[in-house]
Formats: sequence, C-alpha cells, structure tokens
Amino acid sequence: MAKSTLLKSSIAKKVAMALSGLFLMLFLAQHFFINMTSVFSSDVFNSISHFMGYNPLVQFVIQPILIVGVIFHFIMGFVLEIQNRNARPIAYAKNNGAANSSWASRNMIVSGLVILAFLALHMYDFWFPEMVYKYVAINPLDETRYFHELAEKFESPVRTALYCIAFVLLSLHLKHGFSSSFQSVGFNNKYSRGLKNFGLGFAFVIPFGFIFIALFHHFNH
Repeated sequence: MAKSTLLKSSIAKKVAMALSGLFLMLFLAQHFFINMTSVFSSDVFNSISHFMGYNPLVQFVIQPILIVGVIFHFIMGFVLEIQNRNARPIAYAKNNGAANSSWASRNMIVSGLVILAFLALHMYDFWFPEMVYKYVAINPLDETRYFHELAEKFESPVRTALYCIAFVLLSLHLKHGFSSSFQSVGFNNKYSRGLKNFGLGFAFVIPFGFIFIALFHHFNH
C-alpha cells in the first residue's frame, strides 16, 4: 500500500512538473515574439512593451501567476531529482548512462540550474529596474524608452555571451522536457509524433531566436 501511494505521488509530481513546464513554454513563446519585434521596428516594440508594462491584468494577475509557475517548476524539478537519486542507490559509475540516454536527459538538473541563474540575471537586468522606474523613482511616463533599454543590455560582449550560452542550454532542456512532459501526462496517440516534431522545432527556433536577437542588438548598437 505504501509503495502504491509513493508511486501515485511520484506520478502526480511528474504531471504537475509537466503542466508547469508547458505553461512556461507559452510564456517563453510570447516573450520571444515581443522581443523579435525589436529587430524590425523600435516603435512596435516600444508600443507592445508599454502595453504589457502598464496593463493591470498583465502586471497584477498574469505576472504573479508566472512567477509562481517558475518557482513551482524549479522546486518540483529539484524534488523529483532527489527522489530519483534516492530510488537508485547504485551509482551510475557501474552503468554507462550515455549509451542509453542523451546528455540533456541525464543533466536536466544542471541545465535547469543554469537557466535559473540566467532568470535571476534577467530579473536583475530588466524586471527590478522596471519596478524601480515605475514604483520607486516614479519617473515621468516615457513610452519610447524600452527599445533603448533592451539594446543597451547587449552592449557588453560578456553579458551577450552568457545570454547565448544560457539559451543553448535552454534548447537542450526544452528538447528533452517537451517530449517527457507528454509522456508524464500519458499523451500517446496518433498525434504524438507530430507533437514531438513540434517540440523539437520549438526547442530549436525559440532559444536560437533569442540568441539571434541578442547578437543583432550587440552588433547593431
């Protein structure tokens, strides 16, 4: 009975982890499309950014949900990693894991930690200054400041390089995470292959799209 309860608890955690991951992918796609407009039009990027930055629904409903989703996803990832390690007391030194699984699947916790560190840097770069600008310094309204602030962040080659490395690891994280998410929720039918291909495309296009945006602003500032 105890073993059955533990198994159900583990499955529930994996499903919760998968659903939170899929939710964060929606945010990632939305964030990418907004940032991509900065490549084509500073005016469009400024307009969208201003709308998102001052829309009460976005700021006081969606943003807190997003923050909770990020925290939940990473905490659940650490919990599952510890649970998996405790379930296999025999070290991997006696088993060639590389022969049976990809680097990404064996190091999700590593790529996850790097992504978490990147998110902390991203918050420091963009979110905290935005909060200070709006609610602490209470600066006059400027609807054209967003493009300059974005481009300015990519002046530094070191910061730009770290940004690119983080998104390469995010690509690997997404590649494994997307397919395992559908396995966790038991999704296995005629659409599975198509969704897997979509996941592979998403794991490549979105992260490397962000890298393109960073390099574009770095070399064109």
